[in-house]
Amino acid sequence: MTPALLPAHGVGSVESLPLPLPALVTGAAVALVVSFLALGVLWREPRLDRDAGVPLPAPLARALDSRWLRGTAVILTLLLAGWAVLSLAAGKDNANNPAPYVIYVWLWVGLAVLSMVLGPIWRVLNPVRWLHLGINRMARLDPDEAMVRWSPGMWPGAVGLFAFAWLELIAPNRTTLTVLRVAVLAFVMADLVGAFALGRRWFSGGDPFEVWSRLLGSLSPLGRRRDRTWVLRTPLHGVNALRPRRGLTAAVAVMLGSTAYDALSGQPRWYGFVQSAAVPATLLETLGLLGMCLVVAGALAVAAAVSARLAGLPFRGLTLQFAPSLVPIAAGYVIAHYWALFVYAGQLTLVRLTDPLGIGANWLGTGGLSPDTRLIEPTLTATIQVVAIVTGHILGVVLAHERAVALFDRRVAVLGQLPLLVLMVGYTCGGLLLLYSS
Repeated sequence: MTPALLPAHGVGSVESLPLPLPALVTGAAVALVVSFLALGVLWREPRLDRDAGVPLPAPLARALDSRWLRGTAVILTLLLAGWAVLSLAAGKDNANNPAPYVIYVWLWVGLAVLSMVLGPIWRVLNPVRWLHLGINRMARLDPDEAMVRWSPGMWPGAVGLFAFAWLELIAPNRTTLTVLRVAVLAFVMADLVGAFALGRRWFSGGDPFEVWSRLLGSLSPLGRRRDRTWVLRTPLHGVNALRPRRGLTAAVAVMLGSTAYDALSGQPRWYGFVQSAAVPATLLETLGLLGMCLVVAGALAVAAAVSARLAGLPFRGLTLQFAPSLVPIAAGYVIAHYWALFVYAGQLTLVRLTDPLGIGANWLGTGGLSPDTRLIEPTLTATIQVVAIVTGHILGVVLAHERAVALFDRRVAVLGQLPLLVLMVGYTCGGLLLLYSS
């Protein structure tokens, strides 16, 4: 089932690149250095004001806040969730079952894309949040009532993101209904337990998909000022407004580290080593995924520590302050790694949904559709991948600079950013080499 469901996350190849790989890597590094130098000269004061942005026309703003729009979106999401549960519970365990497509393609990748465009929409659509609210109302309980006052921050969400990445990339038989039933049931139960223990505030940091949507959704051009006015803004305004919170660094490290491991797992040397080792392959792959996440977090911590020393500031809390600068980079890798999968399998999901029970039905009338492959043509895909990765890193450099001029004394702000620039260049070169050297 896996090859049929999950084709290679990118169909671009070295031969499809617009430039030779060494020239491309060098050019990307030069672009980051030039951006850094330009920022040092032209951007000497914090500029990403949370209240900046162009207000949306009043009719459009009212439509975004309207109950009918949000209600329609929620109803459609709940219907889709119920449809997927039906196919998961009663459908046939074969490659035509839509449940794996809904989970791995529409929920994981589709939610990321929609969030980057529309903002953190999962906090409105989340079926588990609505299930929790329904249970509380039937029991006449306050959904905000918490059994404990302690907050774990984003740590549960980071652990949940790691668990899903493990399920998607490593778990044996990950597209079979038995594995997915266990995974979905465990997720829903853990989410509900957290919500009943901490109240609805659990979801913002404990639900992995809300964390996923919230972080990537901070890049959306749609946002609100503090007076709740809808505005159009740059992608960096929302990311810069992310509040430092426990577990934020871990969540971002998992987002970036899991895509890095995804590229690493396609390397002949890696899977040759895994297959020939005496240690179980699943254990080695799990350690590889964990190692990539730790490398991302550790490299950021080291860069922040050196920056603190150069700027003459205490190191405590500085890693957390700079963690949001990795969000645009993670978004770039998400687009690069999942573009082909989302475009092709996203269309295929609609075809599979028409027959949730595997009885030859065509309930939605989409059974005769064929996925259009024009948007995953190799040269186009390779170009999108390169642009996404380089753009993500340039945005990361800009955001790190904004954080530096806000935190450091002006005289040492540029000097204090040098370790972060080195880190960004390393991420860029490493990401491109991993993506195209398999």
